[in-house]
Amino acid sequence: MSVSVRTTTDGTDPFGTARLRRGVLDAWGASPARFREDANAEEDLALGGYRDRLVVELAQNAADAAHRAGVTGRLRLTLHPADHEGPAVLAAANTGAPLDATGAESLSTLRASAKREQGPGAVGRFGVGFAAVLAVSDEPAVLGRHGGVRWSLAEARELAAETARYSPGLGDELRRRDGHVPLLRLPLPAEGTAPDGYDTVVVLPLRDTAAQDLAERLLGSVDDALLLTLPGLAEIVVETADGVRTLRRSEDEGYVRIDDTATGTHRWRTVTHGGPTDAELLKDRPVEERLRPHWSVTWAVPVDGEGAPRYPRTTPVVHAPTPTDEPLGIPAL
Repeated sequence: MSVSVRTTTDGTDPFGTARLRRGVLDAWGASPARFREDANAEEDLALGGYRDRLVVELAQNAADAAHRAGVTGRLRLTLHPADHEGPAVLAAANTGAPLDATGAESLSTLRASAKREQGPGAVGRFGVGFAAVLAVSDEPAVLGRHGGVRWSLAEARELAAETARYSPGLGDELRRRDGHVPLLRLPLPAEGTAPDGYDTVVVLPLRDTAAQDLAERLLGSVDDALLLTLPGLAEIVVETADGVRTLRRSEDEGYVRIDDTATGTHRWRTVTHGGPTDAELLKDRPVEERLRPHWSVTWAVPVDGEGAPRYPRTTPVVHAPTPTDEPLGIPAL
């Protein structure tokens, strides 16, 4: 799967990124404290809790896109090696609702997800997961069928520095951070398209060998849990220099079946319950949580050919629905 991201040359800006940049830069110039707030928030996400969640967040976004479009979710993760033309690149292509102006704005706005009213089947909630891409890339991009959006640390620095010419306070903040700026707040238009068979692709030129090592480790950790906790996905393909691995989810006589070309076929017995959440329990919760008043719980246990339980090989943590740091002390998922 080959993809390329190009800078627009004809002024095309289908998602209105110029308006978004202008609003952010004006806010930073008027209030350097706003710049500091944005920079701290993005840095906390990129270096903290989301650093090891890159593949999970890409899969979650793919599942939500499939849910919005009402189609079968498929995700293809391709790690292109570095060559004489550029660094290694991780590309994540998925089926489902393509990128639109609302989605582009959401990706550029911390904690303001476009998914807040999608209903019980959606996974993403708070609009922060995309920041996981910053763990490996300074030039992420998202391409759809009708245009794309990209971000660039180098160009974000230039834009912030230009604004700082008229805002001494912002200039002071930039110097304190050695020129680092919250680049996701400054989207840029991009040209390119998703590969055949997919509707959207996230393109991540990897920053350095450490970023490539992290991407390789996370790709290698993909297992049944992703397809079990994200039922909107039916297929995940992982393509690296070592070959192509495919995981598929299907129903098999009352069980969930995961066919993995690397480890074989696994069957899981699953039980799911859910329903509306009592409004009284949410009265003290943030507004965005109250907009999604429903809950669901799924238990999954691997079984052998006779249907008897087996000990799972997945990481023993609670998934909510993506992995948390909370250990799970019983042999289930």
